[in-house]
Amino acid sequence: MSPQNTTATGVRTINHFINGEETAGVGTATQPVYNPATGEVRGELRLASPEDLNTAVAAARKAADSWGDVSIARRTGILFKFRELLAANTDELARIVTGEHGKVLSDAAGEIGRGLEVVEYACGISQSAKGEYSDQVSTGIDVYSFRQPLGVVAGITPFNFPVMVPLWMAPVAIATGNAFILKPSERDPSASLFLARLWKRAGLPDGVFTVLHGGKETVDGLLTHPDVDGISFVGSTAIAKYVHETATRHGKRVQALGGAKNHAVVMPDADLDLAADHITAAAFGSAGQRCMAVSVTVAVGEAGDALMDRLVARAHDIKVANGLDPAADMGPVITPASKTRIEKIVGEAGEAGAAVLVDGRGLLVKDHEKGFFVGPTIIDGVTPAMTAYTEEIFGPVLSVVRVDSLDEAIGLVNANPYGNGTAIFTSSGANARAYTRRIKVGMVGVNVPLPVPVAWHSFGGWKDSLFGDHHIYGPDGVRFYTRGKAVTQRWPEPAQESTASFNFPSS
Repeated sequence: MSPQNTTATGVRTINHFINGEETAGVGTATQPVYNPATGEVRGELRLASPEDLNTAVAAARKAADSWGDVSIARRTGILFKFRELLAANTDELARIVTGEHGKVLSDAAGEIGRGLEVVEYACGISQSAKGEYSDQVSTGIDVYSFRQPLGVVAGITPFNFPVMVPLWMAPVAIATGNAFILKPSERDPSASLFLARLWKRAGLPDGVFTVLHGGKETVDGLLTHPDVDGISFVGSTAIAKYVHETATRHGKRVQALGGAKNHAVVMPDADLDLAADHITAAAFGSAGQRCMAVSVTVAVGEAGDALMDRLVARAHDIKVANGLDPAADMGPVITPASKTRIEKIVGEAGEAGAAVLVDGRGLLVKDHEKGFFVGPTIIDGVTPAMTAYTEEIFGPVLSVVRVDSLDEAIGLVNANPYGNGTAIFTSSGANARAYTRRIKVGMVGVNVPLPVPVAWHSFGGWKDSLFGDHHIYGPDGVRFYTRGKAVTQRWPEPAQESTASFNFPSS
């Protein structure tokens, strides 16, 4: 879709996208981007300098000043075109995601599909952003309210969903009249440039969508820049808290989604085959690198042994390979450091007394011996004191905790500092209702392991999984990217006697 720039060694250069054009910027720092399945360098990423950041924000500021006045009809027309381009280019974009993230092609296409849902929701912004009107609140006086864009907003997004998470943010921000600056992960940045080209082809004015690459210096620049009005973030809890505190201190509106430790509770009355199938997919899909992955199974009472037999059998059947292999169920993890950390946590659990029933450490994939692979891993007998339970592993590791009752399961989940997602598998409506009402978690599934809300609801957790008052996309997304304004008006008849008073009018 655009000319390929390469370094002297033949490696592709990955640039920024500022004011409608790809640019290397003036910064000289670079960082390699790897193919996790092969360990090979896939590209050289240009990192923004402070001057690049200022240039990007200035272009976005100028664009926001005019884009917010563009009619809703024109804005939605561009969104519809973007939606069609995104759908038509799903296969190409999925291959880009797989090449830099490692997830299998079907999973990459799946995340694009979930992003498309949010684009489609944003296409209906004329309905979801409507204001309110109250007639004759006092004699001759009417009141109406409407919402206006913040201005310039930035999205700081993680590696695990290089398309879906930016599409949780940008379409709603743009539809509501903002200019959007995307700071993607440095690990898989090429998908962001692909999206930028699609926005341009759809007719989006220059400066309304920007891609700026960089590390902590760039993030800090966005958090503190006086011309950036809002920050959306998805990442670890420690960084989410830092982002929220820093940006709020600098007067910005912030939504910062943090980490997760998602539990799936399995009751003795559950369909154990269904539970095992869905927990296996939710734990090991995308190599466990999902903020909604099931990382802990809570086996209640008699469900334990029968469930474990099923989970172990299914884990052994998973094919781990290059994500481009059509037969692959699971690809590599994102970096060698991630592989080392995951394997270390598994070893610590075994040393602490847990049983490693399926061990994915040391996995070698034929013809991909330099790839960053960890196989499916199941650890039984995990306790809340083990690092396998306390840490967000972000890898293909399923920890199993045994409890005696639903009350004990609820107490376990509620005591965890994270509150992103959870699920219960049961055939009892009473159990399901008790769980959904008593659990202190933002998103709950009943016989659904990944309870990610559809686009016309909103996504977000509780406790250490969310900092800020707004969830992401859906109605909360519209509220986040806009500010309410209330207008009280009177249109007196000519020569009408004045009714001014030192008191508030009441009739």
